Amino acid sequence: MSENAHGNTGYDEWVDAIETGDAYYLECANGHGSLPPRRICPECGDTDLEETPLPETGEIDTYTVVHVAAPAFTDDAPYTTAIADFGPVRVTAMAPDDVEVGDSVSLGIGESKTSGDRLLQFEWL
Repeated sequence: MSENAHGNTGYDEWVDAIETGDAYYLECANGHGSLPPRRICPECGDTDLEETPLPETGEIDTYTVVHVAAPAFTDDAPYTTAIADFGPVRVTAMAPDDVEVGDSVSLGIGESKTSGDRLLQFEWL
């Protein structure tokens, strides 16, 4: 299926950038950060968004273990999902089972056991 058929225009490009070590976030002229795909700053409405390198490390803010998964992740369950603070943005991704609040992580790409699709995952430094 084509990128547009999945409705992932912009997201797949962002995942490609993470996979090649060129992760970025979008920043408006007022310094607000957001994650792609975006066409407008969710904070101020600015439409002039610039790709800015994502910090290499983030810190885990919170996490949860999912035991009953949505159909798209049935074979992945149980799995841990976490939110990490990367400075101007917070990123949600799969995390190692032994993750703890305050852990330092980097952002990488893994694969869903259910669908084989790429997904965001946190990795230990």
